Parts: sequence; structure tokens; C-alpha cells
Amino acid sequence: MEHLGGLELFVNVVRSRSFVEAARLSGVSPSAVSKGIARLETRLNVRLLNRSTRKVALSAEGARFYEHCLTILRTVEEAENELVQGRELPRGKLKVSLSEESMVLSRIADFALAFPDIELELDFTDRMVDVIGEGFDVVARSGAIGDSRLVAKKLTVFGSRVVASADYLAKAGVPARPMDLLQHACLHYRFPNTGKLEYWQLRELEPAPAYPLPVAMVCNNIQGRLTFAKRGLGLAWLPDYVALPALEDGSLQSVLDDYAVRAEPLWLLWPSGPYLPLKTRAFIDYLSAYFPGLR
Repeated sequence: MEHLGGLELFVNVVRSRSFVEAARLSGVSPSAVSKGIARLETRLNVRLLNRSTRKVALSAEGARFYEHCLTILRTVEEAENELVQGRELPRGKLKVSLSEESMVLSRIADFALAFPDIELELDFTDRMVDVIGEGFDVVARSGAIGDSRLVAKKLTVFGSRVVASADYLAKAGVPARPMDLLQHACLHYRFPNTGKLEYWQLRELEPAPAYPLPVAMVCNNIQGRLTFAKRGLGLAWLPDYVALPALEDGSLQSVLDDYAVRAEPLWLLWPSGPYLPLKTRAFIDYLSAYFPGLR
């Protein structure tokens, strides 16, 4: 168990990039953290961390060791949880990553009410996070999944549509076919990871548009495009679950519905392993029940 304590100190230093913050997280003094890391490096006969007066960074060996530490500590936690699953309700901190405009927020609020002993830490970002390296228990993301270290469960599939305000359509005209978009103001989304603009998945533009769509504005979040489309600044390509309230209240209208072909899966992702913590299982099951067609 003494060795496990050293691993926990190391992981806390890496995550916080600070001996002082790691000491706070571990409930010990900064000098105790420094000595613990030194003992660990001595035992392993390798430098795990490169230290300077301003920052702490992993060495190449430390990066590989860090991945193993995460696996070991998670396995220990999962084994402990398995022993208590029959005796108590789910509890503890659950770290979850969600896209900035998530379609499951209401369900997560219901989950928080149903499981008051689980402390939710929600991180909202559209970037692709390192699920294991950043210590997430569960991640909700759409699109293709390429990390073999993760278990993936499909929650649902959603589409997207082209929308605009009635004022904009009255002024600029209603596009009848996708190629008509070349004459319109288009509000785009830029992916934070790649820097590329999102492709509007419309028949006649598949597999790639003959010409790039005009760029009237670029936003890196959904709410920006939703707001600007409502104000009549152009056409936007938005997920159904984002556009639906505005379509229902009349602040937006959809066009080219017969050409929209997007069918994007929404996934729950979590680190693979022999044990699944009770808190994580409860979260996965609760959200899965919201989309019974794909259970």
C-alpha cells in the first residue's frame, strides 16, 4: 500500500503540474510530495519528472509510467467499489466531459437529483479530450471513436439541418437545392482540434462540395451560430436537438430538409478494465434509459 501512495502522489503532480497543488490534493506538505517523488524515482532508477522553477513536465519514461499508474489506481478503485456495491448506494466524485451544447443536460440534472451522493464534476468542451490521461470517468461525444483503450456505448443518433430566420429568407431568398447555398451567407463552425470548418452533409454536396460554401462568419460554439442565425445574419448548419426549440417558436425555419443526410452517433466512452465503478455504471445506465431504442 505504501507503493500505491507514491503512485497517487505522482499522478496528482502530473495532473496538477504543481507540487504545491498536488500536496493540497493529497493532504500532505509540498516537501512530503517532493520526497515521495524522489523515493519513487530512486526505486525505479529513472527520472519521471523534469522540474524547473516555473513548471513540472513528464519525461519520456514518466509519460509511459503515468499511463500504467492510471491503470493500476483505477483497477484498485474498481476492485474496492465491487466489494461495496451490494452494501451501499453509488457515491464519490464522477468526472464527466460533455460537448459545450450537450443534448443530455436535462437527463444529467435528473441523475444528480436521483444520486445525491455522487459529486458531479462536469467539463464542457468541444475538443477531443484524453479520457484516461485527464482522469475522466465518462465522456459523451459524437462522431468516430478511435481509442482502443476505451469502451464505447451508442446512446442515440441525431441529424442536422440548415436553418435561418424568416427575415433572412425573405431578404435573400429560400434555397431550393444545396448548390443554391453558394449564393448565401453561411455561418460556419470550426473544429477546435483540426481547425477545419464543419462540412454540411447535404446530398448533391456529397462526397465533397464542388465549391466551398461562402463564409459569412465562423464560430467555435453552437450558441453563437444559433444566435446569429436568429438575428438574420445567414444560414447555419445545426444539430436537430439545438435547432428544435427555435423551430418550434418560429424564430428559425429549416430549409433543404429533403437533402440533409447527417446521421451522427452520440457515444458514452469510458476506460476499459475488469471492473466498472458503481458510480460510473449508475451514470451509464441512467443515460442509456433515456434512449431505450439503443439499449
